[in-house]
Amino acid sequence: MDTIGNLFSFITGPVSWIIVQFHKLYGAIFGADTGWAWGLSIVSLVIVIRICLIPLFVKQIKSMRNMQALQPKMKAIQERYKNDRQRQSEEMMKLYKETGTNPLSSCLPILLQSPFFFALYHVLSKIASGDTIGSLNQNLVDSAREAHIFGAPIAAKFMDDPGTVQALNASLTDVRVVTAVMIVLMSASQFFTQRQLMQKNVDLTVKTPYMQQQKMLMYIFPIIFAVMGINFPVGVLVYWLTTNVWTMGQQMYVINQNPTPGSQAQDHYLQRLLKSISHHGEVRGRRKRNVLQAIVAKGPDRNENERRFITALGKQGFTAQADGTVQKVDPAVAEAEAAAARRQQPKRQTKAKRQAAAAQPGAAKPSLEKKAEEPKAGGNQQQGKASSGSARQAKSGQRKGQQRPKHPSSKK
Repeated sequence: MDTIGNLFSFITGPVSWIIVQFHKLYGAIFGADTGWAWGLSIVSLVIVIRICLIPLFVKQIKSMRNMQALQPKMKAIQERYKNDRQRQSEEMMKLYKETGTNPLSSCLPILLQSPFFFALYHVLSKIASGDTIGSLNQNLVDSAREAHIFGAPIAAKFMDDPGTVQALNASLTDVRVVTAVMIVLMSASQFFTQRQLMQKNVDLTVKTPYMQQQKMLMYIFPIIFAVMGINFPVGVLVYWLTTNVWTMGQQMYVINQNPTPGSQAQDHYLQRLLKSISHHGEVRGRRKRNVLQAIVAKGPDRNENERRFITALGKQGFTAQADGTVQKVDPAVAEAEAAAARRQQPKRQTKAKRQAAAAQPGAAKPSLEKKAEEPKAGGNQQQGKASSGSARQAKSGQRKGQQRPKHPSSKK
C-alpha cells in the first residue's frame, strides 16, 4: 500500500495544504490537538473534492441511463455477430458514437478520487511514523498524532499491533472498536446507495445483462471495502465514510428530482407533481414545466407511469399543454379525450404471442385461401366445386387434401 501511496505522492502537497488550512479554522474553535479539528479537516477535504466532481457525477448519471437504454440494442449486436468478435466490437463502438455514450463515464468519479484517497493514506502513514510531509511540519505532525476520534488516533489501523497503538497513546480495544464500527458503516452506506439505485431508479420493465451486473456489484463492493478497511487508518475510514454518505445524499436528490423514465422513482415523482398541480391549479417551477413538456412531446411513446399521470390529470380536470403548462377543462371532456387517446394506442402484443397466433392451424394465409377457392383455367365445374369445398374444409379446421368424389346415385 505504501508503494501505491508513493505513486500518488505528486498530489500529497495539495492534499496536505488543504488539510492544514481547514485545521487552522477548526483548531481555533475546538482546539488544535483535538480529534474534532483534524477529523473535520478530513471531512472538509472530502466535501471540496466532491464539489469539484459534481459535473462528472452528472455525466455519470447520464451515461448510466444511456447504457440502460442501449442494452437491448447491444444484446442484439452480440447475438448477430457472436462468431465475429471484431465486427461485434466495431458495431458496439459505432453504437456508442451515434448515441454519445461513454461506458467509462460511470467509473470516472471513483477513478478521479483515487489519487486523493491514496495521497491521504500516504499523509496519514507519515503522521503515524512521525515524519513531516507536504505542508505538515513537525509541530502539526505531533498535533495530529495526539488527535483521537472517539479514543482512536487518526493514524491507527485495525491490524496494528499493541506496540504501535501504545506509541500513539491509545488502547488496542478502542482502536479496534472504532475502526470496526466505521468499517461496518462504510460498507452499509455503500450497499444502501447501490440498492437505492437498483430498486428505485431503474426501469424494471427492461431486463438486461447490465441490471444483473449492477446487482452483483451491489453485494461485491461492500465486501471489498470491508476487507480492505481493516488496513485503512482511522483518518482514511473517515474520508471514505464521508464520501459514501455524500454519494448517498447526492443520489437521493437526483432520484427524487430527476428519476429514470419507467422507474419506481418516476412514478412517485409524477404523483407528487399531480398533487402539486391539483393544489395550486398550475405547474410551479421551470423544471416541472420541462418535465411535463417532455411527457406531452412523447405522445403515444409514453411509458406506463406517464400514461397513468396524464389520465389522472384529466380526472382532476386538467389537460397538459405542449409548453409544459396545464389548462382547466371540464372533467368529462378531459376523460373523453383520454379515452380517445387510449383507443389510438392499441396494446402491442409480445413477440411470443404473435408467433403463437401465427402457428395456429386455422390461421391460413388469405392469398392461399383465395387461390384455393378459384378454379383452375380450363377445368370443369366439378373441379371448381371440389376446390371450393377443400378450401372451406381447410378454413374450418378439417383435414386438407383431395376430397373423395361423390357416388353418382347420391343426391347433390
